[in-house]
Amino acid sequence: MSNRATNLLVPIVSVVLGLIVGAIIMLVSGYSPIEGYAALWNGIFGDLYTIGETLRQITPYLLAGLAVAFAFRSGLFNIGVEGQLIVGWFAAAYVGVAVELPKIIHLPLAILAAAVAGALWGFVPGLLKAKFRVHEVIVTIMMNYIALHVTNALIRTVSEGGDRTERIFASASLRSEFLENLTEFSRLHLGLLLALIMVAVMWFILEKTTLGFELKAVGFNQHASEYAGMNVNKNIIMAMVISGAFAGLAGAMEALGTFEYVSSKGGFTGIGFDGIAVALLGMNTPLGVVFGATLFGSLKYGALNMPNAAGIPIEIVEIVIAVIIFFVASGYIIRLLLLRAAGKKKEAK
Repeated sequence: MSNRATNLLVPIVSVVLGLIVGAIIMLVSGYSPIEGYAALWNGIFGDLYTIGETLRQITPYLLAGLAVAFAFRSGLFNIGVEGQLIVGWFAAAYVGVAVELPKIIHLPLAILAAAVAGALWGFVPGLLKAKFRVHEVIVTIMMNYIALHVTNALIRTVSEGGDRTERIFASASLRSEFLENLTEFSRLHLGLLLALIMVAVMWFILEKTTLGFELKAVGFNQHASEYAGMNVNKNIIMAMVISGAFAGLAGAMEALGTFEYVSSKGGFTGIGFDGIAVALLGMNTPLGVVFGATLFGSLKYGALNMPNAAGIPIEIVEIVIAVIIFFVASGYIIRLLLLRAAGKKKEAK
């Protein structure tokens, strides 16, 4: 079996196994899998409004998945995408309410602010990893909490004691009247186009630039890369900065498109952590991330319809989603089993 065929089969088998086990869980719990999955389907594709909302949900997952995948391809495990997303969310919303400018200036400026904020939040663990060999997993996990509480404090300061900022100016909004009318006034916005452009950007950086070649080489073997004359420390920092920028853009999608403000949070959004599963499902490739984000965004939004339409408790719904994530995370085991099965079939011939 070729690597390309295996790469295609692994996510498909993972999802199918997850759906089968999810159906068994619903059946054992006394609920109809047919009704449950029908409700899930209708929650994703039921009408133009739900399709628009599903696409809107997919958008930040695309960018969060790119952030995780980019770091993975560079040999780094960025668990801090959640925190980088949060600071990007705040930065974009702050620029959106702080000044009113022509849209052609204001919107790019707010998006850039989110990318820069996420990049700076990624720079810190990158620097500590490069200079002092502090493991990026520990640093990024801790910085998630710092991001959460620092932004909450800043929101209270900006809003003069409130728990959310004012609504951003229309000149900083990603909302599109055309898309709203097309999808029966859903919150689908232009950020989806930006996210798809970033997919192409990641592919171009990794596959068509010297920087991308060096980042992948450092990810494969730091010692060999250093022996070949590459600046390993610079590439480690650069990988985390670019990864953080992708995550910051994911926050901008929420600030400038979905909500058009930022509010204090009692906990994490979960988008950054789900980005890990998105990247794993997509085998850390740009095109794979599109597939992974589509799956997770669809599941997250479509699952909201299951308690109402099929009467399945939200706890069971969450378990079903978690089972699918579990099988996605087990993709490497499934890959091994597929390769072994293909090898035995070849021997039998």
